[in-house]
Amino acid sequence: MMKRTAAAVCGAAVLAAGMTGCSAGFEGSGSKDAASAEQLAMRLDDPWAQEVQADQGAKAEGELADGVYTGTGKGMEGLVTVKLLVQDNRISCLETAQEGESQSRGGYEAIRDGRFAAMIEAAQGAGIDAISGATITTAGVRQAVEDALSQAEAAAAKQEQGGSR
Repeated sequence: MMKRTAAAVCGAAVLAAGMTGCSAGFEGSGSKDAASAEQLAMRLDDPWAQEVQADQGAKAEGELADGVYTGTGKGMEGLVTVKLLVQDNRISCLETAQEGESQSRGGYEAIRDGRFAAMIEAAQGAGIDAISGATITTAGVRQAVEDALSQAEAAAAKQEQGGSR
């Protein structure tokens, strides 16, 4: 009986030592992939620090009437509003605002610091890249830009109909 107990204790000790030795080679918590991703992220440049480059000669596609247009879209926890100035088929973002978006999250920060506004001007439309941690807010911003631009397109069509008579 004593030999069986000693064998069981020794087996448990070997098993415990083997399991702790396997995870000691990785920093961070979680799996090897998670630790590798965390270590990689610490070496890469911060994408939020990168400046959005806009082509100053770029213009929006389609016919847009000059004016100020406000569009709305649905964000994570409320509405996202975008106010655009259209002049000579060139879009300038006058304002981006949110109602009820989660503070300290990507979407709230990108609206507040003007990142979405810069992306809209660079894209000259709704074709902006998603921001990590703000996928739903980005979709809401795209929806708001599309709403504002559809108003500008409708105004241009109305002007064209009025001018062709």
